[in-house]
Amino acid sequence: MTAGMIGIALVSLGMVLTPGPNMIYLVSRSITQGRKSGFISLVGVFLGFTTYLIATCLGLTAVFAYVPAAYTALKLAGAAYLLWLAWNAVRPGGASAFEPRELPVERPGKLFTMGLLTCLLNPKIAILYLSLLPQFVDPSMGHVLLQSIALGSVQVAIGTLVNGLIVITAGSLAAFLARRPVWVRVQRYLTGTVLGVFAVTMATDRSKAIVAS
Repeated sequence: MTAGMIGIALVSLGMVLTPGPNMIYLVSRSITQGRKSGFISLVGVFLGFTTYLIATCLGLTAVFAYVPAAYTALKLAGAAYLLWLAWNAVRPGGASAFEPRELPVERPGKLFTMGLLTCLLNPKIAILYLSLLPQFVDPSMGHVLLQSIALGSVQVAIGTLVNGLIVITAGSLAAFLARRPVWVRVQRYLTGTVLGVFAVTMATDRSKAIVAS
């Protein structure tokens, strides 16, 4: 279980540092409207994480109990998605989230709602839970639901913490990276390498799900 938590923590860190809708929205909102607005938006993102976590944990319990063969399919889907993210991180011309969009000033209620919808409609988050979380669950240990909740909570914590730091430092990071583009490339290649290694590890893993009685 400890190894699984470390694994999901590293994958979650790599994914949250890969530019996507959540990061781009939070950076743009924080720069346009300030940190307070960024944090209100982050609360919506956090609720989106939690919604996916609850739905996925309940679903995984049923999948592992009644369709053990789905474990292999989910594992291969997760590996393929990690490879795709790794390629997008290192491909020439990849965009940086710290080149923010200009956004209109919004009220707190709408900031929260937009943060929630940005997370719920983010395909990266959906696939993270549906195809990557199962890689770190060991059905032979039993308590699939509890394992899923524990592992998913690690992702929620890392995603929220890193995004919170991004909200706090968005303006400074944007200015720093604009002056030093080499750091953007370093971040992209490090992220792509971590995700690529995990993708190959998942794809070559021959273990099978064994549901404990």
